[in-house]
Parts: sequence; C-alpha cells; structure tokens
Amino acid sequence: MISRIDLRGAAFPEGGIDRDLLPRAELDVEAALEKVRPICEDVRHRGTAALIDYAHRFDGVAIERVRVPAEALERALVELDPAVRAALEESVRRARLVHRDQRRTDHTTQVVPGGTVTERWVPVERVGLYVPGGRSVYPSSVVMNVVPAQEAGVGSMAVASPPQAEFGGLPHPTILAACALLGVDEVYAAGGAQAVAMFAYGTGDCRPVSMVTGPGNIFVAAAKRLLKGRIGIDAEAGPTEIAILADATADPVHVAADLISQAEHDPLAASVLVTDSEELAAAVEKELDVQLGATKHVEDRIRPALSGRQSGIVLVDGLEQGLAVVDAYAAEHLEIQTEDAAAVAARVRNAGAIFVGAFAPVSLGDYAAGSNHVLPTGGCACHSSGLSVQSFLRGIHVVDYSREALAEIAGHVVTLAEAEDLPAHGAAVKARFDWKVPPSK
Repeated sequence: MISRIDLRGAAFPEGGIDRDLLPRAELDVEAALEKVRPICEDVRHRGTAALIDYAHRFDGVAIERVRVPAEALERALVELDPAVRAALEESVRRARLVHRDQRRTDHTTQVVPGGTVTERWVPVERVGLYVPGGRSVYPSSVVMNVVPAQEAGVGSMAVASPPQAEFGGLPHPTILAACALLGVDEVYAAGGAQAVAMFAYGTGDCRPVSMVTGPGNIFVAAAKRLLKGRIGIDAEAGPTEIAILADATADPVHVAADLISQAEHDPLAASVLVTDSEELAAAVEKELDVQLGATKHVEDRIRPALSGRQSGIVLVDGLEQGLAVVDAYAAEHLEIQTEDAAAVAARVRNAGAIFVGAFAPVSLGDYAAGSNHVLPTGGCACHSSGLSVQSFLRGIHVVDYSREALAEIAGHVVTLAEAEDLPAHGAAVKARFDWKVPPSK
C-alpha cells in the first residue's frame, strides 16, 4: 500500500539531497489561480450576492445571509457537549501559555548620545481567520488562529468557515461554539476562495481586513497567492503532512498510528517514514494493514493518501543521511522517534514543528500541546514559520535624533547621498544647518 524509496548507498552532491527524490504531492497552485481569479473578481464586484451564489454552487446550500447571527453563536455554545467544551477550554489555556510568552516588547537602542532607534511592535488592526470545513470539522483551528491574534493585541477579527447543509447553511456548530468560547462574535458562512476574497475586498456585511490566516484547500491557497499584497497572509498552507525519522528503537505500532493519523485528513495528505532500519520498515507496513482494519475513513481518505505519490517509506544508510533527508523534505510535522531523540531533534534545521520521542505524537500538537498547528507545508518550512503571535505584529522603527546627533553624522549622510547620485537627499540634511554641514568624525 505504501511505497518504498531506497536511498541507501546513494551518493549526493555537496549541498544536500535532491528534493525531487522525495515523496511530494503534485499541487499546481498556479493552475488553480486561473480558477479562483474570476471568483475573487465576482466577490469584489457583487459582494454578498456572489457569496450567496457560491454557497449554492460549491456547498449545495441556500442561504439568505452570510454573517452568522449572534443567537446562533450563543446557542452553539450552550448546546456544546460538556466534554468537548472542557477539552477546548484546556486547549485554549495551554495555547495562551505558549503564545503569551511570544509577545515582543519595544526596545530602544541609543546609537549615539541624542540619537535613538526604537523598534515598536504594533498589532495588525484587523484580521480574517479561515477555518476549513467539508470532510472534517476543525474547532481546534479556531483556537490556533484566534489565540495568537488575541495575544498579539489584534483589535478586530472575523472568522469564516464553509456553510453546511446539515446545519441550515451555518458553519458546523462546534466551530461556532469555539468562536463564542473565545469571544469572537463576527463569523461568516463562507468557504474557499470566495471567503478569502470577502476578507480582502470587503462586502456589505464584512469590512476588509489587513491579513488572512488559516489553513485550507488548494483554492484557498491560490486565493491567498492571488490577493497577497492587498492582504498579508500567513502561508499558502496545503494538504497536511507528517515525516517520521525513526531508527530500530522505534515502536512500529506508534509509527503506523501516527502515519495513519495524518492520512486521515485528506486523500492528498502526506505520510513519510525515514528510517535506516529495514526491519522497522517491514514491521510498520504490516502494522498499517492491521490498524486500517480498525479505523474510519479508510477508503475515501487514508488508503488514497498512504498509496499516493506524496507518501512513502524512505530507507537511508544511517542517522546522518536521515537528518539530511528530513531537512530536505522540510515537513510540516516532524516526529523524531530515535535513540536520544532530543539530541537528534536539536540538529534538525527545517520543520514546521518537531515532536520529540515516543510520547509527543503530532495529534498532541493538533489539539493540546500548547503549540500552534497552523504550519508551513509543501517544503515551505525551509523558509517559513508556523502561525504565532509574531505573525500578527509589525515592527516599526521610530528614529529620534537631536540636532547635535544629526550634525555629527551629517557629513557621511551627504557623502553617501552624492555617491548614489541623490543630491536632494543630502540637501535635506544641509537645509537643517543653513547649508553648512560640519565634517563627520
């Protein structure tokens, strides 16, 4: 069911492993751009009417309004299963602990006497938070989006999630309950590219936002790429992925369960095992067959995901090559199930989040580790970070120089301005000294 890629004995050029040798889904965001462009333009020009039409076309529901009524949010929280509420509250508590410690403080540097530069951290004014729907319901994504935005001090936020026919055209009630639990009262029944366009352009119901965050399908990712610049984005997050670096000490039951847990999300989800133990690889293959007989979503999600080109078992010569492989792969989620896992994890450079040892499965991070589960996919972890408080903050440099401090450096400023053939830049400094610039020291 799951393929093997044998890299043992392979020689790799200096600079690392060719990523094309590794499992990866074929996702053409560029092709999806042409599909989402007319949708986004339609929302831009027709607003709410377009959103209502797309709810019927894509979600199969007839809705009269897009904004979720306040009473629906309140009712969802009242009717929420007490056990689910308790779990969400603990997830929120742990996420707040971690994200509160990420808040940056303003810092002033005295460059010279009378000359300072202060870096001031200012939250984005208004954000749109996307929560996927469809195959699964993700109240945890409400927590992961809202908590860091709140801890950053964002003053205005709105959540969008696809309308559900089963719930009268509203988003799933557990998503609504999570919003109410977190004090978010602006929620929209809108999904896909049209929701991103609603946030970017605004409609009669929804004011435009400065930034859009949250995971979604390829059309959400394409809309983010199309509208980036008009709005800030966190990342073009695609289908989920897990990589597990394991040696002979790993338990095949744990490894197989974790591979399946990510395959459960989507037929395009990626599950990758990197190991130097052929015995472990064989045991995991057998265990996959055993565990698939006792779970849900096998034929519509898990089996297509595990058998797809994006998943596989990669055999390597040893730990060093294994580390090179996982760094080249740059997984959204990376588990380290090896001897001395903490030391091995400390050597990893590219991953959205790293889960250390046998008792830190990705599922823990999805819900209640305190970490954030909105993470870069598709190899983007080699240059991008997961969602955090910093995602919602902007650093602004505040420059404060006295006359004396400017006079001290004025000559150098004028010299550099003239070297760049920008004499007006120098003139702006000279004007403050009646065109008499003292020489710089």
